[in-house]
Amino acid sequence: MNKDIATPIRTKEILNKYGFSFKKSLGQNFLVDPNILRNIVGHANLTKDSGAIEVGPGIGALTEHLARAAKKVVSFEIDQRLLPVLEDTLSPYDNVKIIHSDILKADVEKVIKEEMLGIEDIMVVANLPYYVTTPILLKLLNDRLPIRGFVVMMQKEVADRITAKPGTKEYGSLSIAIQYYVTAEVAMVVPKSVFMPQPNVDSAVIRLIKHKEPPVKVIDEDFLFEVTRASFAQRRKTILNNLQSGLKAGKEKKQLILDALEKANVEPTRRGETLSIQEFGKLADALYPNFCNVQ
Repeated sequence: MNKDIATPIRTKEILNKYGFSFKKSLGQNFLVDPNILRNIVGHANLTKDSGAIEVGPGIGALTEHLARAAKKVVSFEIDQRLLPVLEDTLSPYDNVKIIHSDILKADVEKVIKEEMLGIEDIMVVANLPYYVTTPILLKLLNDRLPIRGFVVMMQKEVADRITAKPGTKEYGSLSIAIQYYVTAEVAMVVPKSVFMPQPNVDSAVIRLIKHKEPPVKVIDEDFLFEVTRASFAQRRKTILNNLQSGLKAGKEKKQLILDALEKANVEPTRRGETLSIQEFGKLADALYPNFCNVQ
C-alpha cells in the first residue's frame, strides 16, 4: 500500500516540494492523522460498489482513503494551485476524478450522471471549508442529489447546531433546514491538534442520512423555512412577536397569526426553540393561505 499522505512529515514534504502556502480565505486546514481519516471513511460505510463525492481535497489526504474504500471518487477543488499537487499525490489511484470548480456553482447532478454511471450508492464525504460549510450543505440538499447521505467534518459549533434537538440552546432554523432532509448525528469530535495549520476551533464529523420521506409534509417547503427563520429571529422573543416582525405584513396581521397558532395548537407565548419540526410544519400550513403571494 502507498505511504499515507496524511502524516505531518509527508504533508510537509509535499508542501515544500510545491512551495505551497495556505490561503486563509479558502479555509485551508489539512488533516495530518491517518487514523482520523480512516474513522471518517468508516462512518460512511462505503463498499467497492460505492461512489464518493468530496469537496476541497487539499493535497489528497482524505481522497486517498476514499479511493481505497470506494469504486469511484469525484472531488471538487476550487484552488488551482492544488491541481498539480493532487495529480502527483493521487497518481497511484485510477478511480479518482478531480474537478476544478467551486462546488457552490457546480452542476453536481450532471457530474454524478457523467462520472458515477451505474453506481447506486453515493455518499458525500469531505472535510468542508469552515467558512462555507452551511451554504455547501444546503446547496447539496436542495439539489436533491441521488445520494445516501453525508459524512462531513466542520466546526464543532456548527455541527452542534445542525444536530440539535428542540429545547436546546443550539436548536434553530439551521437545525430544521437540515433535519427536514436528513437524520443528523455527531459521529466524532476532532481536536484541532490533528490539522496543519491548527484552526482556532475544535471540529466534529457529522453523519447525515437522507429521509425516504420528510418528517413532515407541508404545502410549501420554502415557506416552512421562511416561518422557521422568522421564529428564531430574536431568540428571547415569543413566537407571536417573532412572526409579527419576521413575516411580510406581519404587524397588520396579528389576528391572523394568532388564529394560525391556535389552529396549529401552538401557544403564542412559546419560543421558537421549543417547537418540533412537526409543529413548525402545522404552523406553516396554517399561516400559508394568508401569507403567501403577499407582495
